Amino acid sequence: MTKPIDPQAAVEEMWNIAPLLAKAKAERVLNEEYRKSLKAILMARSTEKTLAAQERDAYSHQEYLDHLQKLSASVEDEEKLRWRMIATQSAIEVWRSMESSNRMIDRSAR
Repeated sequence: MTKPIDPQAAVEEMWNIAPLLAKAKAERVLNEEYRKSLKAILMARSTEKTLAAQERDAYSHQEYLDHLQKLSASVEDEEKLRWRMIATQSAIEVWRSMESSNRMIDRSAR
């Protein structure tokens, strides 16, 4: 290991990540839900008569495709933050384990 784990810094990192992660999740959920609304809006704008043709128009519309890119970016942002949070939590668990091992070594040395 290159540097010791600072549990206080890890907790602070979690505290700092939490609102960013919450915002990213909210953005992802909004984009997922809006995708359905956008499909309905685009189907309503379609000049096609059948539902299947309207749906095809909606799914192939550039506005829908652009929204899928936005959805993809929001999922990526959320996942990056989620894994930062998981890594930070794991660092705390490693620190706890190391501290426990150190206590065992101290006890056995007595």
